Amino acid sequence: MYAIVEIAGKQFKVTQDQRLYIPRLNLEAGSLVTFDKVLLLEDEGNVAVGAPTVADVKVVGKVLDHVRGDKVIVFKKKRRKGYKKTQGHRQDYTKVLIENIVK
Repeated sequence: MYAIVEIAGKQFKVTQDQRLYIPRLNLEAGSLVTFDKVLLLEDEGNVAVGAPTVADVKVVGKVLDHVRGDKVIVFKKKRRKGYKKTQGHRQDYTKVLIENIVK
């Protein structure tokens, strides 16, 4: 069984006991989180597509940790002008363990 869930404007395909990196949530590590925007649910070959969401289906997860992603280097340059600028960026993520898909 799997579900497609919308979290923070992005869509994720989730299954039970899957670890997922999502955009940072303001929750404590160890707390439970419920995602109720389920767009699609597949269960043993039966597919339920929501319009826009599937009714009475929720995905329950547990917040494991807050981590940062890999560094992305941003380099800007204008030729023949002597202009160079280098910046780095690291995105904040929340690591979530998907515990159950509740129908």
